[in-house]
Amino acid sequence: MKPHASLAALLLMSVPAWAGDMALVVGNEDYANGRDLGSADEMLDAVTPLQDAGFEVLSGADLSAAALLDLVSNLNSKTDGSGRVVVALSGHFGQSTSGNWFIGSDADGPDLVSVNAQAVSISTLLEIAGRSPGGAVVALGVEEAEFKFGSGMRTGLGSFDIPQGVSVIIGPSGDVADFAKDALPVKGQSIANALNAWPSLQGMGFMAPLVPFLPSDGEAPPAVVKVDPDADQKALWKVTQDIGTLDAYEAYLKRHPKGLFTDQARAEIEKIIAQPQLLAEQSEAALNLSRDRRREIQRSLSLLDYDPNGIDGIFGRGSRAAIQKWQNVNGEDATGFLTLAQIERIKAQADRRSQELEEEARIRKVELERKDRAYWRATGQGGDETGLRAYLERYPDGVFAELATARLEPFEDARRAAAAEQDRADWDAAVSVGSLAAYQGYIQANPEGAFVEQARAQIAELEFEAKNADALRAAERNEERLGLNGGTKRLVEDRLRSLGLKPGAVDGTFDDDTRRAIRRYQEARNLPRTGFLSQQTLVRLLADSVLR
Repeated sequence: MKPHASLAALLLMSVPAWAGDMALVVGNEDYANGRDLGSADEMLDAVTPLQDAGFEVLSGADLSAAALLDLVSNLNSKTDGSGRVVVALSGHFGQSTSGNWFIGSDADGPDLVSVNAQAVSISTLLEIAGRSPGGAVVALGVEEAEFKFGSGMRTGLGSFDIPQGVSVIIGPSGDVADFAKDALPVKGQSIANALNAWPSLQGMGFMAPLVPFLPSDGEAPPAVVKVDPDADQKALWKVTQDIGTLDAYEAYLKRHPKGLFTDQARAEIEKIIAQPQLLAEQSEAALNLSRDRRREIQRSLSLLDYDPNGIDGIFGRGSRAAIQKWQNVNGEDATGFLTLAQIERIKAQADRRSQELEEEARIRKVELERKDRAYWRATGQGGDETGLRAYLERYPDGVFAELATARLEPFEDARRAAAAEQDRADWDAAVSVGSLAAYQGYIQANPEGAFVEQARAQIAELEFEAKNADALRAAERNEERLGLNGGTKRLVEDRLRSLGLKPGAVDGTFDDDTRRAIRRYQEARNLPRTGFLSQQTLVRLLADSVLR
């Protein structure tokens, strides 16, 4: 791999007069345009122990690409092969088919073309370390976290060539930081022996159990070590075994068709091919699906009525079962793991189904509104109280529900004005309690009262709510399980408003207007009319809105 252009030029500079043990220590935890990490900054804890061990340490936290390049240039100018070298990095890493990079904290969606301007090439760092064979360590702390890359790039570290005599250590950020702090500065200890106490870390490259990284007091620094000529191939084979995929074994054979481990590689390939389930799992893993991409797949499956049990970007048991059902119906091997062609097919089917559902909803909405308007003309349009109440009883969320409610207010006011003092007091008391028993008590006490019709309307509404209370409580709990934040709620309200359903203010608060708008949406799409969001309603709502 070619290093960054500016660093490549520096590597060709004449060797400086300065000589000594050098270390580069960087912990990038806070990223301007990517997910922040949890333990990357712990790498800086190694600075003082390395300084105490005699290293000149170049260090920094949350460094931009420009700051990283400056430090690496400084390391390059001060490394002449006469001293030891430590490179210890924690943060986001990116890979392509041809190389690996350590990402600057200000990187913004680097692609294969722009990554060299937003990151430091791992190959460049390995080349610098390679000047001190037998006395060079490159320690890379990684975390399971996605980073948004452009075309040709993906998250994480891939395979790379290790120069002879360089020890490479890879593992979780916190553990690598502890190793750099507690193990590297220990005199008289080899890297290979030190790693025995760190099972979470993977060591590659130069691993000589009898060669201490730092000599014991009184000993001279070790001379350049004679390196096993097959060390690179053995390191590649270890990485290949750790990856364990068909692609990894085929890549090993391509590089070493007559290598030390050719027979083992071919045997592993035959074993994988004989297990279609394993092959399918590895093929999907090779796609490096981001969490957002997995959410898109779950939404598509849900639209096609294959319930993944949540749209969270995690392919758990529910998602695997949904994928298997889709594969069975569509004549695919039901492995539960996806190929790129299957993902594209699911997306195409979901887009088509979404359009069909929207057209069905449009037709249903037109028919519902036609019946709604016809009933309004027959009842509430005349403006009499009986007609208005009849309309609201049938269409409580109808096109004219707000208008009918407003037109009833004068009747209420007039009745209040004409009602006897005791009748008004009984009615006000019933309204203040608002229970079924309170309204029934008002009618018993005032069978000819001015508010009997209103009381009967309230009784009917409360009886309906009581009858459907369990279903509504279940719908409310289902909505709570969706874990909607304020931003998502505002998006829902905005979608409802764009569909002309009058959800009220777009403020992230689901009030009575919002619940009515949701019921109208569900009614038009023949979904359970609860006023609460289910996964099905949310998926349909967002898909409908994207298509409009």
